[in-house]
Amino acid sequence: MNLDENRKHMRELAEKLGLPASDFSNTLDLLHLNEIHIVDMLPEMLLMIRSVVAKETFTYKRRPINAAKRGLLFSFQNIFSHSSDHQEKPDHNKSIQTPHVRITPFHQETEVLFPKGSAINQITILIELDFLKSFLGNDHKTFAYLFRDEKTFLIEEFMSPEMAALVNETAATPKWGKLSEAHYKLKGLELLYLLFKNLSERQQVVHQNLRSDEIAGLYRVRDAVSFSLDQPLTQDRLVKISGMNILKLRKLFTQVFGKGIYEYCQYLRMQEAARLMRDKQLSVSEAGYQLGFTNLSYFGRLFEQHFGMKPKKWSTQQRLKKI
Repeated sequence: MNLDENRKHMRELAEKLGLPASDFSNTLDLLHLNEIHIVDMLPEMLLMIRSVVAKETFTYKRRPINAAKRGLLFSFQNIFSHSSDHQEKPDHNKSIQTPHVRITPFHQETEVLFPKGSAINQITILIELDFLKSFLGNDHKTFAYLFRDEKTFLIEEFMSPEMAALVNETAATPKWGKLSEAHYKLKGLELLYLLFKNLSERQQVVHQNLRSDEIAGLYRVRDAVSFSLDQPLTQDRLVKISGMNILKLRKLFTQVFGKGIYEYCQYLRMQEAARLMRDKQLSVSEAGYQLGFTNLSYFGRLFEQHFGMKPKKWSTQQRLKKI
């Protein structure tokens, strides 16, 4: 697809995502469009594959989506591996952006930041609530917090390897051909099945309405934790960053991210340890020390809890895969 077609599809998508073309056109010039593909199956669902790079830092506000009366937006972010030569390599000295899924309701306004040079790789699914409820069947009651129209909420979930593999497969599928709409619908629903399978394992919490300043505070904490994997932040520091008391912070953090702050930090540390051993060829001790672990036995036990095997065995297996 050529540049003009990409830009046309981005404008069409912007309208559906609550970004009037008149507002979005000025920012479109700030994005390098590696890839854009939209499969419109509304009013039931829409699936979009997008890969862009920001030429300059900018923000835009997404208004309520009116592509369907009631629905949810699922954004599978920082994922698929096939990329163009224009896409920049991630800077792992910055905060860790592990592949994740973000869920927001159609009626919620959000502000999106594009830092200069940032690569946005995502699959987005818009789905109408009654269609989603029908898809989930009686199990939709487990996720009642997603079906309350009056709620302003945000849910973010890490992607399982199984989900990330399916996202890669879906993104790599040839874009045109017979029954392509049916193919993408099945893939989209399969992604949602895997996501809801993950969500069903979350700790049960009472979901309360979120204000925009609370969401912003939670993301400041999330980013600060990601920046400081080698030296976990103190409780006082987290309170100062968030602008909330510690009890409220802990409750809302678990509500949005599905893990407590400490558990979330340890998950990121183990993911980064795996990357250091796999991609940077660091030894187990080097990876552990770089992430602030002074007790390597504890580091090994924690790694085994996350990956199901000791770090040395895991590292050896990864090297053998490359041979």
